[in-house]
Amino acid sequence: MTSVQRSILLSAADRYGGVILIFFATAVLSRLLSPAEFGVFAVVNAIAAVLTASFQEFGGANYLIQKDELSSEDVRSAFTVTLGISLGIAGLLFALGGPLSHWYAEHELKRGLEVTSLNFLLAPFSGTISALLRRELKFGALATYNLASSAGGVVVSIGLAMAGFSYMAPIWGGVAGSIILTAMLLARQQGVGALLRPSLSGYREVVSFGLYSSGVSVINVFYNLAPQLFLGKILDFMSLGLYSRAINLTQMFDKLVSRVLDPVIMPAIVERRKAGEDLKTIYLNSIGLLSAVQWPFMIFIALMAEPIISIWLGQSWLEIVPLVRLLCIASMALFAACLSYPMLVAVGSVRDALISSMISVPPSVLVVLGASFFGVQAVAASTLLTLPFQAAVAIYFIGRHLRLRLAEVALALMKSSIVAATTATGVAGCAALTTAGVLSSPFGLALSLSVGALGWWLGLALTNHPLLHHVHRTAAGLARFAPRLLSRSAL
Repeated sequence: MTSVQRSILLSAADRYGGVILIFFATAVLSRLLSPAEFGVFAVVNAIAAVLTASFQEFGGANYLIQKDELSSEDVRSAFTVTLGISLGIAGLLFALGGPLSHWYAEHELKRGLEVTSLNFLLAPFSGTISALLRRELKFGALATYNLASSAGGVVVSIGLAMAGFSYMAPIWGGVAGSIILTAMLLARQQGVGALLRPSLSGYREVVSFGLYSSGVSVINVFYNLAPQLFLGKILDFMSLGLYSRAINLTQMFDKLVSRVLDPVIMPAIVERRKAGEDLKTIYLNSIGLLSAVQWPFMIFIALMAEPIISIWLGQSWLEIVPLVRLLCIASMALFAACLSYPMLVAVGSVRDALISSMISVPPSVLVVLGASFFGVQAVAASTLLTLPFQAAVAIYFIGRHLRLRLAEVALALMKSSIVAATTATGVAGCAALTTAGVLSSPFGLALSLSVGALGWWLGLALTNHPLLHHVHRTAAGLARFAPRLLSRSAL
């Protein structure tokens, strides 16, 4: 098993463990909190996420990872810049609590925003150390710390929700998780006092990279959260809560696959670039592999949305089924989204990543804003236009540097389209039987999982898809790696 494969495996353990915890917490909290309470939490979370994006990548993780030769002065400069920005944002968020509460006509927002600002005081410490661990491909340690902090946050969230803390329960849970993560990372890092001592000796390089990096992050995060910001103001918090739950289910692929790969993609591409490998070949192979997983996954969620929501969230959330289906269909355009930024950084054009976002995101935000006046389903339907447009712009900019032709992209995706079709055929039958009442929701979902997996594997085998080879090789590597991992854990 190569270092990259081992890193992906450990990153998967981290992310899948986190997804299980979030899945459990969401199922419990959905029965303890109302859609309106979820709506208040969603607005707080959206505002905090936009502000987080403005400094998280500003000389932070990606700068530390992509730099060929990293000195202690580079680390200290990146930490200092991030710390200064995060302190400013924490103060800004605390001060804006009152005005934003008044603007949304929801006084409960103020307390939520004030408590959330505590996370910004911790993020520079945890973010810097996590980036160094990612640079060194130490995903085993990261998985341990992330899972422990997530578990702590879930316990606090559920406990406070049961105690009647309403929308503040998950907010305090997030703060608790941040405290746990930061404490463990600081305890692990040797010489942390010297490493994180403030310094501005290399701030120019940090800021130069961060201007583009954080710009890309802010623009894209704002678009992703724009519906929640608009719906909370234009419609009501119940509509916002419903859309927030629909997005959570639709983004399950990101949580299960994309976020597993995200920590590994940048270091892996940089490493292969240094080795002289052809980035065009890497990109075409990668989109073929990603689409063979993402397309069948989205089709499955769209077809089986009703039983999934009924079992996971409860009958009271079934009105989000049409939203989930629209969002899943639109999200199929984002099969290569996790590659766009790392590829443009790898070719030395982080500036193009920002230009790409500046071209595609503002018109998309305007479309979402206009759709907000027509209801939550119109917002979901608007993604059928905005997401394919954003994907096309990103691929165009990557293609300029890699000299991609449309025919090459289509050829790389051809086998995946067949895999998606073979997966959908059986799942559609199970969905029809479940909707007609012939199968119960639990049995129909279990049967569709089995039939879908069989159809997916059949599609891979019929097309001799490259992913089949990777699945076999990874399974063999896992069989060899797991016993050693368990023996180390026992020691």
